[in-house]
Amino acid sequence: MKKNAIILFIIFTFTLSIGATEQQASIVKNMDIYNAVWRELSINYVDTINYDQLNKIAIDRMLQKLDPYTVYIPESEEDDLKMMTTGAYGGIGAIITQKGDYVCISEPYEGMPAQKNDVRAGDLILELNGKSMKGKKTSEVSQLLRGLQGTEIELLLQRPGEKRSIKKHFLREVIQIDPVEYYGMVGDSTAYISLRDFTDKTTVGFRNAMADLTQNRGVKNLVIDLRNNGGGLVTEAINIAGLFLPKHTLVVTMKGLQPQNNKSYKTTSEPLYPNMPVVVLVNTNSASASEILAGVFQDMDRAVVLGERTYGKGLVQTVRRLPHNTYLKVTTSKYYIPSGRCVQAIDYAHRNEDGSIGRIPDSLTTEFTTRNGRKVRDGGGILPDTLLKRRDQVNISYYLFVKNIFFDYATEFAQKHKTIATPDSFVISDAIYDDFVKYVLDRKFTYKLESEGMIRELKKMAKLEGYEQESLAAFETLEEVLRPNVERDLQLFRKDVESLLGSEIVRRYYFQKGVVEYELRFDEWLHDALKVVNDEYLCRQILHVK
Repeated sequence: MKKNAIILFIIFTFTLSIGATEQQASIVKNMDIYNAVWRELSINYVDTINYDQLNKIAIDRMLQKLDPYTVYIPESEEDDLKMMTTGAYGGIGAIITQKGDYVCISEPYEGMPAQKNDVRAGDLILELNGKSMKGKKTSEVSQLLRGLQGTEIELLLQRPGEKRSIKKHFLREVIQIDPVEYYGMVGDSTAYISLRDFTDKTTVGFRNAMADLTQNRGVKNLVIDLRNNGGGLVTEAINIAGLFLPKHTLVVTMKGLQPQNNKSYKTTSEPLYPNMPVVVLVNTNSASASEILAGVFQDMDRAVVLGERTYGKGLVQTVRRLPHNTYLKVTTSKYYIPSGRCVQAIDYAHRNEDGSIGRIPDSLTTEFTTRNGRKVRDGGGILPDTLLKRRDQVNISYYLFVKNIFFDYATEFAQKHKTIATPDSFVISDAIYDDFVKYVLDRKFTYKLESEGMIRELKKMAKLEGYEQESLAAFETLEEVLRPNVERDLQLFRKDVESLLGSEIVRRYYFQKGVVEYELRFDEWLHDALKVVNDEYLCRQILHVK
């Protein structure tokens, strides 16, 4: 019996060895072919070749067959890599957007070079360091705005309402985007913290926010907002989990092909807030590190998760340095949260015959249990303990936003009004709204509904099926109801229009944090979260706490 076991072990080891040898031979073979192609092109191709560009195209197309997170990063994009991990870059600190032939300042960051030097939202960038920006794309201008800390930049701007152009001359600085988008009190004893991403500054920012809230504001309950947080550094999510979970709690396990990619991470210190009630808000754009944090809270029955099913990114990337200051961000493992489940929603390894991919169907997922025995499943992101529905409505407010009407009006409004009320009290008065309606009508704003195209297709089908005459009156009535009427729709959908208009106006005076504070007043999901976090019995019931 022992002899048979030894024979089987030898056969198994030999088979693995053959497999590894065959794989290595395949790699060598294909590298020889790739090098031969390059050699032939360099010698015999009729035209001049941009080798760097061609090489990037070849690598990018190859990696497209894997997952979208495995990417090649050339030397020219090294700064982007640094920003992904640190949230920092050298520049002026402003969001830009395309507007006609020029790029426009969309939003200067508070306290950063652009804002400190009175560069405003709505300013068109005519020239940058003496060079015309006419016809330049946003990506091109963005690259030119960035540079080393302390280097000079000169902007020639055209400000709406001003006849003469404006010249600004100042120094670039290190732009550090605060991962804590906003924090504050949203009730007598409830705090709210919004995390935009997980960079190397997230834990520090979160701890500082919590210290302020607990020491100076008397917080007893907490809402952590991870909506639209695409993730980042997993270690930061682990550190934040450690503020609420017992020491040595398993947070995430990573499993890969190579032994060095197999790792388990546990909390390393005693929690600062072991008993504080917590609610976590997530949506379909919450991914990766966000899902780890929400997932460990759910698996350990430590917090109630509210919102939509999360994105479902359970793949872990490692950045590998390549020759000539290039990098490969490569997927090296999958992560598993304490219940044992992986939240990856898409199986990139098994594509359909046409090359397409899809989410793992629920029928192929596996059931797991949380610490308290609640049932959870893998293969599809984090399913919240309480599902909330997004209020999606494509009405006139959407078209006004797409055509920059809110943006342009807010720019003019800010020129006429030096101050407005604080974000926690500012409202769109009847006078402001009436002025906005007049502005829209004066600009002869029009739009077409998506339903118009659907009606045309339905009429064609009715005609094809022989019901043209019978359905004619019904279609005429429907077309009349759905025909856009700007003046009517501005009143019919006033609530939605006011919401977007108010946000854009507040942004001019109080920047990003002010907008968050303003929008929280009308955030229905936050209101649902407050009902849960302030109800101890409900929290215990959801989490199956005895």
